[in-house]
Amino acid sequence: MPFSWSARTTQTISAAAMSALLLVSARKHFQQPKFFAPVVPDYLCRVDNPGDAELEAGQGKANATAPRNGAFAVMSREEWIAVSGLLEAVAAVGLLIPATRRAAARGTTLMFTAFLAGHVDALRRAYSPTGTVSARRIHTLRLPLQIPLILWAWSLAGAKRGA
Repeated sequence: MPFSWSARTTQTISAAAMSALLLVSARKHFQQPKFFAPVVPDYLCRVDNPGDAELEAGQGKANATAPRNGAFAVMSREEWIAVSGLLEAVAAVGLLIPATRRAAARGTTLMFTAFLAGHVDALRRAYSPTGTVSARRIHTLRLPLQIPLILWAWSLAGAKRGA
């Protein structure tokens, strides 16, 4: 007699696997925040001291073309990285609890979809005149990985079953 898992068991294992992935990523947000820095769009980042931003970018002395805070620049790059790490940790826990799984999966789907903007922006910058071969390679691979993650999270929300 062949062994088969129920749909519920399969979904529970899938949710646990995505939860583990999210927890590993959340941990990395705090251990290696520089890994995520290129994926945070500049237009979201508050620049408290434009001269510091230029020095970090290797552009030297502050000048009249220094970066400015845009309408969406409500947090620094480091704060965005920390908040996204916390969101991933919360989503991971929510996926493990059957009562919150559907809401957590929908939130995770939205989170991964929102992250697309950062990946597209990082890819745009990688292929700009100041981009490097390494950045091009990394971001060309990172962007398409978001699609299976979005679809996986969406499947955990019960969207395919009409639930």
